[in-house]
Amino acid sequence: MLGLRNVYLIGPMGSGKTAVGRRLAVLLGKEFFDSDAEIEKRTGVDIRYIFEKEGEPRFRDREREVIADLTGLADVVLATGGGVVLDAANRDRLAATGTVVYLETDLDTLVQRTRSTKVRPLLVNEDPRAVFERMMLVRRPLYEGLADVRVETTGRQVRAVAADIAQRLGQRVAKPTPS
Repeated sequence: MLGLRNVYLIGPMGSGKTAVGRRLAVLLGKEFFDSDAEIEKRTGVDIRYIFEKEGEPRFRDREREVIADLTGLADVVLATGGGVVLDAANRDRLAATGTVVYLETDLDTLVQRTRSTKVRPLLVNEDPRAVFERMMLVRRPLYEGLADVRVETTGRQVRAVAADIAQRLGQRVAKPTPS
């Protein structure tokens, strides 16, 4: 797939970025990274702990550093955190260094996929549906504006979504045949 640089998966928590990203990396023969996992690896603590002890602004600083590092790599698939698009520097780096794929998922599915988790700090002690509604008001236009490719994940299996993305990416980099 000549010309295909990095592939970045964006979307809300619960949209399947990590699971789809792992499978997509295998299909594309690229290395997989998850920005939240990378932050946890570097700090030695989980994301929830960072939010509780340092607050969201410090987490976003750490996220910006990790995104800067990971977007400097070549031939990677990166699953980003759901809020990565809130930072203009992150959006610029993602847009400049790879193909951005927005995993679109309906609200009911997001609530269902995240209902039993205890590690998502933005969903703790609040009504998840209300949190998602508020977040998506701000984030959806950013996801849509940044995306080179949009893929629906609602009701779809990880393998099917990853195969769909790989096929679409192949079309994006294929040279048009002269008529």
